[in-house]
Amino acid sequence: MKKMRVAVSADDNQGLEGMISAHFGRCPYYTLVDIEDRKVGMIKVVENPFYYSHGNSGEVPNFIRSQGASVMIAGGMGPKAINFFREFGIEVVTGASGRVRDAINSYLDGSLSGSQSCHDGGYQHERESQWHRDEEPASLRDEAAALQKQLAEVQERIARLGQG
Repeated sequence: MKKMRVAVSADDNQGLEGMISAHFGRCPYYTLVDIEDRKVGMIKVVENPFYYSHGNSGEVPNFIRSQGASVMIAGGMGPKAINFFREFGIEVVTGASGRVRDAINSYLDGSLSGSQSCHDGGYQHERESQWHRDEEPASLRDEAAALQKQLAEVQERIARLGQG
């Protein structure tokens, strides 16, 4: 396997332990992971400069391209962004969830691949923005559930350490 840089949309700046964001353009961070011979190398977290504005069409994919990524992994992505990435020669993988580490491992073992846009094409930007606003409460509920699960795992680890 050749050397590659994988970008992963992330809700936090925790690197491989971070949580994947449901939508690549509206995430606050990207975790960049260099992989060579199926081994993880350098890990770098960068802020999404378009997090608050969502950017103009193509700005976020262009930013990811400027980071040297050859693969973009996200929870979801719109059809325009997928097309931009394809034009840039960047592989898009959607449907990821959980921790960045797990998504990278799933991508490497072939169980996470392919892309599908989060909604049908033909939406105008205004409709797309409305779609994101309508989906936000559900996304927040999903994020809260993931955080509760993380908290329970941490509490379980702490309890096990206390017993040892």
